[in-house]
Amino acid sequence: MRNHVHLFVTPLVPDAIGKMIQSIGRRYVYHFNRAYGRTGTLWEGRYKATLVQDDAYALACYRYIELNPLRAGLVEHPAQYPHSSYRHNALGTADFLISAHQVYLALAETPFGRREAYRHLFDDVLDEAMVEKIRRTTQACRVLGSDEAGSD
Repeated sequence: MRNHVHLFVTPLVPDAIGKMIQSIGRRYVYHFNRAYGRTGTLWEGRYKATLVQDDAYALACYRYIELNPLRAGLVEHPAQYPHSSYRHNALGTADFLISAHQVYLALAETPFGRREAYRHLFDDVLDEAMVEKIRRTTQACRVLGSDEAGSD
């Protein structure tokens, strides 16, 4: 995306995501400013994090993130967007930045089966109500989950 980034991250230790974002910010901004002869901050605001309640919502987040370039009119298929995990998860293209999430691994027993199952997640358009729910909970930094859990 031209003005933001989505990451689906599962931390191994508490506070890891905040520290990761802080480290990325420090390193990337330093190199960006140096490369373009500028100074100062680069980011518009603080990062937003959303806790995802369960596997169904995690898969919806995968779809939301992978389909974002389509909604923005940048590509016609998720595989065309170069800064995405779609080609890794759906086509098996190696990417050292991506670690398989347990939700992805649970899609099938074999790598071929997982890739096929992942591709099938994109057979249908993500429901607009889910798109709005993901946006709303992300903006508010709330839990993405069922209403029964008191998260929305």
